[in-house]
Amino acid sequence: MTASPLTLVGAFPHTRAAPALRRLGFTFSANGAYAACLATSGDGGWYPESWRLGGSEAAARGGEQLVGGLIVGGLGGAGALVPAGGMDVVAMPVPLPQAAGGLPESLRSQLVSLSDGRVLICRQAAADRHELVVRTPASVRESSAGTLRVPTLRLMAMPAPEPGGPVAVALGMDGRQVSAVWLVSADGATQPQQVAEFAGVSGGGVWLDRGGRLLALDHLLPARTEGFGTSGPMVKTVVLDLATGTVSPFLELAPHSNDRLIAADPGSGLILVRSDAPGEDRIGWGVLGGAEPLRFPDCLHRTREFLRPVAIEPAREPGTAPADLRVALQGDWGAGSSLALWQPSSGQLDPVPVPPGRLGGVGHWSAAGLRMPYSAPDHPAGVATIDVDRLREGPPESPDPVPTMPLRLAPLQGGAAGMGSVIRIHPAPGNAQGLHGSAPRGSRGGSSGWRLDGSAPPSDGGRWHGARTVELPGAAGPMEAVVYGGDAWLTAQHLVVALHGGPADAWRLEFDPALQRMAAEGLAVVAVNQRGSTGYGVEYAQALQNAWGGPDLEDVLALLESVSSQRSALGLEQPSLFGVSYGAFLALLAASSAPEQVARCAVVAPFLSGPRLLAEAGPAVRALTLRLGGAQPDGGADQGPDGPGARDVLRVCHRLTAPLLVVHGDQDAVVPVSQSRTLRQELLRMGRSEGADFRYVEAAGAGHEVLAEDGAPVLHELLAGFLRTGRPA
Repeated sequence: MTASPLTLVGAFPHTRAAPALRRLGFTFSANGAYAACLATSGDGGWYPESWRLGGSEAAARGGEQLVGGLIVGGLGGAGALVPAGGMDVVAMPVPLPQAAGGLPESLRSQLVSLSDGRVLICRQAAADRHELVVRTPASVRESSAGTLRVPTLRLMAMPAPEPGGPVAVALGMDGRQVSAVWLVSADGATQPQQVAEFAGVSGGGVWLDRGGRLLALDHLLPARTEGFGTSGPMVKTVVLDLATGTVSPFLELAPHSNDRLIAADPGSGLILVRSDAPGEDRIGWGVLGGAEPLRFPDCLHRTREFLRPVAIEPAREPGTAPADLRVALQGDWGAGSSLALWQPSSGQLDPVPVPPGRLGGVGHWSAAGLRMPYSAPDHPAGVATIDVDRLREGPPESPDPVPTMPLRLAPLQGGAAGMGSVIRIHPAPGNAQGLHGSAPRGSRGGSSGWRLDGSAPPSDGGRWHGARTVELPGAAGPMEAVVYGGDAWLTAQHLVVALHGGPADAWRLEFDPALQRMAAEGLAVVAVNQRGSTGYGVEYAQALQNAWGGPDLEDVLALLESVSSQRSALGLEQPSLFGVSYGAFLALLAASSAPEQVARCAVVAPFLSGPRLLAEAGPAVRALTLRLGGAQPDGGADQGPDGPGARDVLRVCHRLTAPLLVVHGDQDAVVPVSQSRTLRQELLRMGRSEGADFRYVEAAGAGHEVLAEDGAPVLHELLAGFLRTGRPA
């Protein structure tokens, strides 16, 4: 007799009483008075938020700059402004409630924050249809801004929208590889107006004027045959004139180079570019229309951090030279991020000591300060207001000593790479070398030059659990991990090794509700970034090309060997495994390859192998699987059907001995639920007992982001309870 799968019905109330714990897709209005994002409390789906930031005198003069993501430069314009208050102006999120019976927003929804607090939303209603609507704070009503029938579409805010005029540009592309451009209004009566159409794929976006006529775009040039060879595809910057609909070349530094415009200040003419014309990818600067050539300063060439401009400070005085403007740049490497200031005339990159965590990659700089999204493991995402001068002038803290694991806790065996004699714990990002300075540790108020608004505390009045980065051994070298559990995580009673999805993804030093729930349950968590993770350079990220379940599985097995041998020597239970999507696939392979080193295994939305996913997934996922090399045949001739190189879960799951929990949304459009159902049937066929050997849970109505949709807190509790006891809560 077989048991029926446990189904969680997604009929949880859509309430906005709970504060937002996750926020994505931040955009800032042209005047800097508002921002918008997608938010979720973890129990009711995603919904739009409009943030009231307060304006500034600079906004009234049209002097702010907004860059990052879809980069916009030289902004200004009218809108509801609040007098400048600097660090005293608190950013306030306002949820936009959905109508009774309305559906939550999709993670594919795109937002544009308007200068009056409204939000323009682009929703993909079908494979080739996008609906544009305008939402107003404190109202469930929405007005239509039109419908566009095109497979792919993205929105970009106008730099200075006039009353009643267009507020955004929509850029779409069809199956013919033809780009089309529309002007979008928010008056509820005007349909999108097509103003241009041109061949090729376009991306990016930088305004070259404040009036919103000249838009610089990244234009992909296809591979072409030249002489006896073939040149690969290249990216060049072109300029689209929205008044005439014409496209003309703008940035071509060398015949075969990739040249992108990444930021511009139309008022002064300062431009920033990214190009590999100097021989490798570098950031350079110049003056629009100037006689001097582009320069590529050494201080902007980092061997580790990926630098991106997020904001240009508005000129403090009229007539400020382009070389005297200051640019805020975000540096990303691994799990964390950093902030630095660069001024062309200074020739140096000056670190801004921000707290450890993850910045959002977009920003807005005005007299009120530099505003950026920010999250940390113990701080849900909010908006940080940064006084860069106050932060830099404050007395630096003494760097914390780099703690090490005592020799008596050194693992007995370290895999191919070896654990060595210590586990090295990274200094907090605020004290690290490179772009980082001394961060105002623990400071979230405005007196230090740093304030974080909208970051929700726990509902019980306590504190969220913190985490830090630790360097651990992989099969071919060190790996970074985000670790919950303090310095004694290795000797915690229960330890979970968490594996991220993707595979082109990584754990970040940011808030994660599922990992927080595990930490609250008393579990130590090691969220490891094995080979294939992004944020550690191209070679590291491409290690899984045509090798899913290869180098990354080797890294996970090396870590399990090191950790489990140490814990066994101390009389502690083996670590458990937790994985989501690709991480679930990897966790199942690892638990089958080293069953004696795994206490329990919990997986969410797993697939069984790259080829099996390729056979059942939709067109977009099939294309992604092929691009990332997931179609490689399972296993290898020298591995055998049960060896560690076998990349098909069904071929190795007979070796599973640890209690198993499988969770899957029955409306998953990324990894079909049939993948988990097939695994369940195979386990039953082998004689495994459902309810004793494994537990299977389908969340009715849930998609691939099942841990962030309706009923997510129930699933968080279910997973945490299982990983602690082996029995679902």
